[in-house]
Amino acid sequence: MNRVLLTGIFILVSFASLAQTSVGIRGGYTTSSYSYRATPSSRAASVEGIGAPTFALVFEHFNSKNAGIEVNLQFLRIGFIQVEDEEANPVLSNETQFDYLKIPILSSFFIGRSGRFQIKAGPHLGYMLQAKDIKREYSDSVTPEIPTYGGTDDHPRKLMYGLTGAAGISKLFGKSTLTAEVRFAYDFTNPESEDRIFDMNSTNLEFTLAYLFRIRESKVGKLKE
Repeated sequence: MNRVLLTGIFILVSFASLAQTSVGIRGGYTTSSYSYRATPSSRAASVEGIGAPTFALVFEHFNSKNAGIEVNLQFLRIGFIQVEDEEANPVLSNETQFDYLKIPILSSFFIGRSGRFQIKAGPHLGYMLQAKDIKREYSDSVTPEIPTYGGTDDHPRKLMYGLTGAAGISKLFGKSTLTAEVRFAYDFTNPESEDRIFDMNSTNLEFTLAYLFRIRESKVGKLKE
């Protein structure tokens, strides 16, 4: 048993010695969209989402020449705008926004040297910081509307979970890296906890730029750029 343990430690240390680690910030713009089913027998209906800035702290760790992992600590604002009747005058709408602390944990792969093409994929988790009803201009419509989530009597589910994928290009300048990226995320999150509607989920699209600074070099030689 001791030999197995020592061998495992040796392998991990050797593995880490090849690693390259960077930290930085990422910021940009995100748009979201929601779909919901008011009852089990009803069709899914889509509603317009909102757009908002987003920003994140980034940790990037490459343990081989072309593959690694990226973890973000991200502030994300998403939400929906539901219109009662687009033909009406005036047009009445309901708008709600959700603020999340989101943590994508992504496998990262790239090709290229100083100029790279990267793809990333993996799960994300998050926690709702705030739900806010921006406006509520109608209720009791023929088509059941999405309920409020920012009221004192509302108790939305706090947990977010889903899948994220990304593609982008990056350029290395010495120890610094600049990255332009597009991300798509599908959330299995349903904030409804009071059975007022049957189901709801969301997607969001992000357009971001990131700046990373390398804080750890490979001890066995630089990873090729």
